[in-house]
Amino acid sequence: MYLTKRQKEIFDYVREQVDRNGYAPTLQEIGTHFGLSSPATVYKHIELLVQKGYLRKAPHQGRGIQLVDLEPVRTVEVPLLGQLAAGRPIEALPQAETVNLPPDFVGRKPTYALRVRDNSLLDEQIRDGDLVIIEDRTTAADGETIIALLQGGKATVRKLYREGDKIRLQPANPAVEPLVLDQDDVRVHGVVVGVMRHYP
Repeated sequence: MYLTKRQKEIFDYVREQVDRNGYAPTLQEIGTHFGLSSPATVYKHIELLVQKGYLRKAPHQGRGIQLVDLEPVRTVEVPLLGQLAAGRPIEALPQAETVNLPPDFVGRKPTYALRVRDNSLLDEQIRDGDLVIIEDRTTAADGETIIALLQGGKATVRKLYREGDKIRLQPANPAVEPLVLDQDDVRVHGVVVGVMRHYP
């Protein structure tokens, strides 16, 4: 499962402290190192790292955080460029964010992530709030799920099908109508190669 930038920083810090001292830092020490004043925030990050299989906790111990695997966690950092809501322009994030992905999510082409605010691909298991991993390219084959830029700068995530001189942008949700447009009115902005979901 993917790690957010903060989760990876905390995991790396715990691993460094174990390597240096032979034991893990306390929640308070982690909070102090990262300037996190709320112990609940640190606890939440540790709990998520436990759920994702990177750490485990020994009960009733002050330094009960343990590494599951001492091997370095190999991830690739990609930019999280913004949010995508059906029929609206891609909304850029106010500040740069990144997401750490497993290496097999990233090919040779530039890759980025968008957060989906759209339920048009429910049957493809892409739900509102998911991160879609996008390979940055301007061409796609029929049946591929694309980020489509439409007239007026609007964008949507749909499956692409060519029908004569038209393009059909097909949702995977019976409540959403397909879009049939002139080829000149659709531009491929990227192809979806993966989906990430956070379970709170």
